[in-house]
Amino acid sequence: MGNKLVALVDGSVYSKSVCENAAWLATRSGQPVEVLHVLGRRDVPVTDLSGSIALGARSALLADLADLDERRARLSQQKGRAILEDAQSILTDGGVKAVSTRLMNGDIVETLSDLEKDAELLVIGKRGEGADFAKLHLGSNLERVVRSSKRPVFVAARSFVDIKTVLVAFDGGPSAMKAVDYIATSPIFAGVSIRLLTVGNESGDAWAKLEAAKARLATAGLDVTADIQAGQAETVITRVVEQDGVDLLIMGAYGHSRIRSLFIGSTTSEMMRSCKIPVLLFR
Repeated sequence: MGNKLVALVDGSVYSKSVCENAAWLATRSGQPVEVLHVLGRRDVPVTDLSGSIALGARSALLADLADLDERRARLSQQKGRAILEDAQSILTDGGVKAVSTRLMNGDIVETLSDLEKDAELLVIGKRGEGADFAKLHLGSNLERVVRSSKRPVFVAARSFVDIKTVLVAFDGGPSAMKAVDYIATSPIFAGVSIRLLTVGNESGDAWAKLEAAKARLATAGLDVTADIQAGQAETVITRVVEQDGVDLLIMGAYGHSRIRSLFIGSTTSEMMRSCKIPVLLFR
């Protein structure tokens, strides 16, 4: 695992929260932050337009389209650099000593596959540039990033809140154990109140896994509680988050296939939609 945080910004209203959450994580862990803005394929010039123009089209039209394409690409580059400068300013003001920026072209998932090799954690917003037009939907790239990333992904909510209480949705599976190990070994969670919650029927096996995880965190010096509540996972977790004023939800991500998610729905996506707080996801 790498030794930096990568924050993805797109200039949307969520970018400010992404940077503020990245600053919170970086100042507690002492890690540098690399801010990344990726220009999509629509933001880069098309090299050859001749194939998209029917025979007989005027050459002047081709020239105008090429010129428009070039100017649009230059504006996208300028906008990208401005977004990165703003992000760097927020992080610096937030107390982060080492901040770098990177402007890249291409598909965001393909770009991250190389960059995340040196990263410990990714930070991304729940929604992107269309946030104000589709408030009940998640960003179009969010699930792709979470499913493809080999690193934990911190999904920022619309507004930043200083994190003092954390709820871990604990099912005893591999992703939940990764989350517990990360919490136990990272300086990020020092002084933060941790609650482990298993949703389902009580059993000896469930309590044994829960108590083992609790002991792991307590040994690391963390303030931790654990309990089991019956019910449907999305309903119980959402209720606990709202009633107890939880600041951060930690859980495993996308444990089922895309086909199952298509027909039944994804617990991960539903939790990110229904909880108005940031979510830290492990796969």
